[in-house]
Amino acid sequence: MNEAVAPLQVVELGRREYVPVWRAMSRYTDERDGQSPDQLWLVEHDPVFTQGQAGKAEHLLAPGEIPVVQVDRGGQITYHGPGQLVVYPLLDLRRLGIGVRELVQRLEQAVIDTLAQWNIVAARRQGAPGVYVEGHKIMALGLRVRRGCSFHGLAFNVAMDLSPYQRINPCGFTGLQITQVSTLGGPGELPAVAAALLPHLAEQLGFAEWTAAGAALPLD
Repeated sequence: MNEAVAPLQVVELGRREYVPVWRAMSRYTDERDGQSPDQLWLVEHDPVFTQGQAGKAEHLLAPGEIPVVQVDRGGQITYHGPGQLVVYPLLDLRRLGIGVRELVQRLEQAVIDTLAQWNIVAARRQGAPGVYVEGHKIMALGLRVRRGCSFHGLAFNVAMDLSPYQRINPCGFTGLQITQVSTLGGPGELPAVAAALLPHLAEQLGFAEWTAAGAALPLD
């Protein structure tokens, strides 16, 4: 870790529409320099389907009234909505000495370790990024790296209406079952899950500490 830019900054955005946050994290990535702090943005989104760069139209079954946004991350289609904790790691990977594959594994491990606190046994799945509990997906993951810096991130299901997942093939997998923390006996409040997850994220990313940063972002 570069001590000149430590500690990690955590930005809590509350509930926001998807597109303004996407634009803001893209702008932060494009405008940052070698001294810009690494940040984690925590947000809960209004209902939206997002389709990754490699997304195939056949995986969008019946969106109905939920908007669909084509985005510049990896992966296929997924759903964001109230009751889901979304974390966007805005990291200078070159400065941290972390490759993309390793970043994926570290983010997955942070979620696995968090779930273990509530005696929920979770695991990775070969060839299908994210975190699973008994074959049911509980965390989806899609990243983009530009100029050596990461954005987009992970979506961790806490206590949400899971029915919109029936309108898609989640992450491009037909019949993939989805679960969430509250169903498995963990907490149903996003702040509680965020408080449990943050230490594991910081540890996995090599930060000894983090600090809260203001949410006064140009989310236009």
